[in-house]
Amino acid sequence: MGHPPGAIGGRRGGASRRPYGSARRFLRALPPLIIVGGVFFDVLTPPRYSAAPMFSAAPLIAAPFFSTLTTLLTGIAAVLASVGLHVYNGNATEIPSLTEFLTVLTVAVLAVLINRVVLRSGERLASARVIAETAQKAVLPTPAERIGGLQCAARYEAAQADAFIGGDLFAVQDTPYGVRLVVGDVRGKGMDAVEAVAVVIGAFREAAEQERTLEGVAQRLERALAREGTRRHGLDAFEGFTTAVLAEIPRGDGGGAFDGFVRVVNRGHPPPLMLYADGRLDTMEPGEPALPLGMGDLAAWPDRAEARPYPPGATLLFYTDGLSEARNAEGVFYDPGERLAGRIFPGPEELLDALVDDVRLHTGGGSTDDMALLAVSRPATGQPERRRTMPVVPQGGTGSPGGGPGHRP
Repeated sequence: MGHPPGAIGGRRGGASRRPYGSARRFLRALPPLIIVGGVFFDVLTPPRYSAAPMFSAAPLIAAPFFSTLTTLLTGIAAVLASVGLHVYNGNATEIPSLTEFLTVLTVAVLAVLINRVVLRSGERLASARVIAETAQKAVLPTPAERIGGLQCAARYEAAQADAFIGGDLFAVQDTPYGVRLVVGDVRGKGMDAVEAVAVVIGAFREAAEQERTLEGVAQRLERALAREGTRRHGLDAFEGFTTAVLAEIPRGDGGGAFDGFVRVVNRGHPPPLMLYADGRLDTMEPGEPALPLGMGDLAAWPDRAEARPYPPGATLLFYTDGLSEARNAEGVFYDPGERLAGRIFPGPEELLDALVDDVRLHTGGGSTDDMALLAVSRPATGQPERRRTMPVVPQGGTGSPGGGPGHRP
């Protein structure tokens, strides 16, 4: 699979951030070092050698990393150093010296202008980020850590840099019929996909409260996507669809404790994984394959919810194909079942942390598709809400002190 044994559960990204921070600190210290170096170079060499290129470079380097005031002061320092050295050498009134002075002055002024452009672009990018984050929270809100007695965690990892939301979706809702959830993947990219995500989640929120059966919820989503398709143009009007898996964790007769089962309707989506408290893992393959949402007219069979055991201490992992189709440099797909089998995690949050890190390690940090993850745990009797201090260990052992398979330092 391209992983060292036991890589899953390792420390998150610490090693990759330190070199970048050191390089940034070096670049920020470079302008004054260049000016000081230019002064020594000019003093220690014959007058025919000039440090003007070094004085010109200092404000240009400062422009992207410093404030406008600091960039301006760096430019002034470079100009004063250039003038002072020519006075020291006694050639301040010569034509070459005046040319060098004008060159350094021009570059210093340009550096200030570049700094203003960079800062303004940064402000616009920051504003766009705030808008994107707000849109994500509105369209794809993060579930609460505890819903109806279950522990929940969710992640959205966008393949495109600086993107916050795409065509993957998840939602969890506590309803009169138990906790219901949906995880899906809309065909396509861009704003059309985001609009379809909003349609699916909006329809799910309403249907989950009103429909008595999970099959009824799936049919409501089908009709919502059919209405959305009539408003689309081109290829999406005929080939728009959404793979999705819906689940319902019903309560017992008393309305409190869960009845020990989860009901699942899978519409062409990667099957969820059931991680048991002892490290065992089951892949919840559907008994009968079904077409994705939006393609119901092509199917000749109705939706049927399948009931599976959901014992205390178990965790359900739902994901989109951005996880199972993540490839390494050799083109090998990531296999979540293989990587997670035999490992025990303190809770859903820790499971997703370890999984995201492991996928990044598998792909080398790059991905070609968005990835949505949702983990739902059913606590065992007496289990605390969070056991963050417990290590992640493989089945049948605690791992070596140096970090064996599944160990999380």
